[in-house]
Amino acid sequence: MNVKLKVSIIAAMLALAGCAQKGGSGLGNVGGMNAAGLVTAGATAYKAASLSDADVKTLSDESCATSDKQNKLAPVKNKYDTRLKKVMKGFDTNLNGAPINYRVYLTKDVNAWAMANGCIRVYSGLMDIMTDSELRGVIGHEMGHVALGHSKKAMQTAYTVAAARSAAGSLGNSTVAALSQSQLGDLTEKVINAQFSQSQESAADDYSFDLLTKQKMDRKGLVTAFQKLAKLDGGKGSSMLSSHPSSADRAAHIQQRIDEQNKQSKK
Repeated sequence: MNVKLKVSIIAAMLALAGCAQKGGSGLGNVGGMNAAGLVTAGATAYKAASLSDADVKTLSDESCATSDKQNKLAPVKNKYDTRLKKVMKGFDTNLNGAPINYRVYLTKDVNAWAMANGCIRVYSGLMDIMTDSELRGVIGHEMGHVALGHSKKAMQTAYTVAAARSAAGSLGNSTVAALSQSQLGDLTEKVINAQFSQSQESAADDYSFDLLTKQKMDRKGLVTAFQKLAKLDGGKGSSMLSSHPSSADRAAHIQQRIDEQNKQSKK
């Protein structure tokens, strides 16, 4: 954990604890919240910053289940379900040690995401505009966010916000505090729509390119996928359409990598 963050959290907890011990009707509450509750929130923030891989997997299990309840899953043997199974052939069956669980959401939204527990969800709106090769490129990118630890960081951030808002958490040994349904829903939304940094997006692009190369899949699909995304108007809630760098620049970067490898293979 970042040392400055750790020290800041501890300092805040000690300061709040001091307020609680001073007594008095006004000192026992800060901004309308009970001081003990604020101490608990501080403890939760500390725990969130030190979530283990097992904790992140547990939260991912709950978030994925919550998202599945909020969306319409394509039935088994539905045309979208059948096509996704075809698209996923050739990929490893595990993601960061967790079995991959892929399903389709029946919605016009253009999106796809993956979580640390191997949960991969692809939206039918994305499938409608993408070829199989393009879908593989996009899915490889989302898998990259998990493999490179970006999804874990996004979960830590989302958990901190969701738990601290109502001073959720426990001072016991359990790192992952029980969240209410509304908090879990809020956490799930933040993880799915997480805004990754420019370096993280670029790293996930390269991960997808390397994965496609390793599996001997068509890499040009990653280029044309970004080109299609670049033509779409606005994000409309999808992190896929509001990323940095721009989709056009990302397409150019992958095309450059393809050209460089083609030149090397001809030597």
